[in-house]
Amino acid sequence: MTQNDNARHDMNHDTQPQPCTAPLAATLDVLRAALGDDAVRVGEQIGERAMTDWTRHDPTRPAALLLPRTTDEVSRALAICHAAHQPVVPQGGMTGLAGGAIARTTDIALSLERLNGVEEIDAASATLTVRAGTTLQSAQEAAAEAGFELALDLGARGSCQIGGNLATNAGGNRVIQSGTARDQVLGLEVVLANGDVLSSLGKMVKNNTGYDLKHWFIGSEGTLGVITRAVLRLHPQRAARHTALVALDGYDAAVNLLRRLSTRFGNDIGAFEIMWPDFYDFGVKLTGTRSPFDGAYPLYALIEHASFDSSDDGERFAEALSGALEEGAIRDAVIAQSVADARALWAIRECTAEFPVRLDAINFDVSLPISVIGDFVERCRAALDERWPGNESYFFGHIGDSNLHVTVDGHSIPGVDHHAVYAFVYEMLGPLHGSVSAEHGIGLLKREFLPISRSPAELAAMRAIKHALDPHGILNPGKLF
Repeated sequence: MTQNDNARHDMNHDTQPQPCTAPLAATLDVLRAALGDDAVRVGEQIGERAMTDWTRHDPTRPAALLLPRTTDEVSRALAICHAAHQPVVPQGGMTGLAGGAIARTTDIALSLERLNGVEEIDAASATLTVRAGTTLQSAQEAAAEAGFELALDLGARGSCQIGGNLATNAGGNRVIQSGTARDQVLGLEVVLANGDVLSSLGKMVKNNTGYDLKHWFIGSEGTLGVITRAVLRLHPQRAARHTALVALDGYDAAVNLLRRLSTRFGNDIGAFEIMWPDFYDFGVKLTGTRSPFDGAYPLYALIEHASFDSSDDGERFAEALSGALEEGAIRDAVIAQSVADARALWAIRECTAEFPVRLDAINFDVSLPISVIGDFVERCRAALDERWPGNESYFFGHIGDSNLHVTVDGHSIPGVDHHAVYAFVYEMLGPLHGSVSAEHGIGLLKREFLPISRSPAELAAMRAIKHALDPHGILNPGKLF
């Protein structure tokens, strides 16, 4: 048995939920008494939204759907389920790509959609206090109205919820400028499996009073507790944004351009998204637009320069790209001349929102040292072509934060089980000491491959934390472990 086999064996030990000790009907009666009939749905009352996420993996109607409106109602619901040993699956916007919010037929799903709204914006502290069911876009708009910026941003902003963003430690488009979801959090309120409420909604940047408990829950995918409220950092608004689409000779040229622009503009480079031709051409096709370039190129970069200077008309950014063009560092460039132009360029990159509809998407969200991403893409593409000739695969990512996305269209390899594709790609990732998940979490679809990126000692520590906070194993069972 290999080390990874041992790790998989250990992961399955003592992490399964204990058998439910109360009949489901009796538990639902208690939940109705505590939350009200309209907050407990069963059978056909449960819509399709609660059955799967954006992966469209194994749609399943949960045994019941809870819709609490307050932290107190979440607390009461979990206390009841804890006493009955009843498994509970927290659900947010259902935009995940790892199956982390999919419930089984014996699970109760707990949706945070009614627990929404911005509670406070503290201008002096530059913080926003928000309920977990609030969409990211709503939180962004509230911050903007108050003259601030919420740095976290991703394509699913209109659907994803703050609680889910934190539970998966979402990354998004501007990580190189502002960090991941974790970096936006000052305070957190969480309901534990037994109904206890950990309320640490402080607004202080400095707070060295023992363990920083909030970080146990950020990225834990609802397996340790249910996030109900958060205090998020706000930033000054960037007064001027300039967007460019750049054509490059290849991956090394992209890395050199990133370093060149970072040296000149520092933290003003807000996004640096790269797209290989397979993805770029598909994005142009999906958006129904025409490529702004006359020819085809080996690689494309979508770059955002964001300045605090309201008088910045983009001339410095344009000069930097012109200089790079003259020196042969880039092949061509198009700079957006209006907000509409910028949105059109971003639409190509954000065409991934259409993947669940247009593709039988087999998604990979990996992290690698920046220096090896280009080589990995070439080896991965060649290996996929050799193993499954005719496959249609798309490569893109945020190389500034070492994140690469790969999507294989299952329609192009009919009859091939998704699991075989996962195993094939992750096997190539292992020797490079990469991460099987950069920003989408482990959930259901990657749990088997977690030992590729985590040592047996790390997995044992995770299991110990899980058992301490959720001894009955009721929270999001089957995810991570």
